[in-house]
Amino acid sequence: QVQLVESGGGLAQPGGSLTLSCEVSGFNLDYQGIVWFRQDPGKERQGVACLRLSNGRTRYADSVKGRFTISRDDAKNVNYLQMSGLKPEDSSVYHCATDYTECDSWPSFGMDYWGKGTLVNVSS
Repeated sequence: QVQLVESGGGLAQPGGSLTLSCEVSGFNLDYQGIVWFRQDPGKERQGVACLRLSNGRTRYADSVKGRFTISRDDAKNVNYLQMSGLKPEDSSVYHCATDYTECDSWPSFGMDYWGKGTLVNVSS
């Protein structure tokens, strides 16, 4: 059974930081990318960051470049999204997903599996 489980969301102040985690199980990540996207109810999903696992290439949305960093710990099989310089407009539900295009379609991406998400709220 494929599972992607996100954690680490919460309340942060503007200018603050949060690190999201995504654990993937039951799925072979060879020839895949890991993407973080955010989506609010009734709105389109927005790709935030993508990591091509075969070569470590990363892609970011313009709105988060220089503030967010996507990474992976192979030993722990955990993917991360480090967020700093948070803004109120970063508030959303953040999901991780597998990307069978290996980030080549960025800012679009092809999801086979995704998690239920973790809520990030940036507010003073």
